[in-house]
Amino acid sequence: MIRPATPADVPAIVTFIKELADYERELDKAIATEAQLHTALFGPSPALYGHMACDGETGEPVGFALWFLNFSTWRGVHGIYLEDLYVRPTARGHGYGKALLKQLAQIAVERGYWGVAWSVLDWNTPSIDFYKSLGAQAQDDWTTYRVMDDSMRALASS
Repeated sequence: MIRPATPADVPAIVTFIKELADYERELDKAIATEAQLHTALFGPSPALYGHMACDGETGEPVGFALWFLNFSTWRGVHGIYLEDLYVRPTARGHGYGKALLKQLAQIAVERGYWGVAWSVLDWNTPSIDFYKSLGAQAQDDWTTYRVMDDSMRALASS
C-alpha cells in the first residue's frame, strides 16, 4: 500500500532517513530534525513531498520516498527529483520500492512532467540493478557537483 505521507509519519520518516544514511555509510551526516521535516513537508510553503509504503496487513510503514520538483529548461516543464527512496531490509523483495517509483511515475504522467530523476551511489549495485530492471537509465555522461558547508560559505562571502 502506497499513500501520501501525513504529519504523523514524520517520526518514521526521520527513522528511515537515519537507517538509509547508515546503509550509505554516512549516519553522522543525517542531522535533519522532525521539526525541519515537518515544516518542509507540511509547512505554509511545502517544498518536499513524501509517500509511505505500508505493510498491507498491519498498515505499518516499511519504506518511503521523499521528492521535490525540478524544472527542465529544455523541455519547459517540471519533473520529479527523488531525494530518498528506502525500504527496510525486512520488507525488501515484496514490491514496495517498485510501488513507490510507480506512484511517482504516475504523478509525473498525470501532471505532464518530463520525468523522474535520482542519484545512486556507484557502489550500491543492488539498487542499481533494481533501477535498471525498471527501465531506468544511468546518466554516465554527467557528473554531479555540489557546494556546501565551508565551501558554500566561502563562495557566498567571496
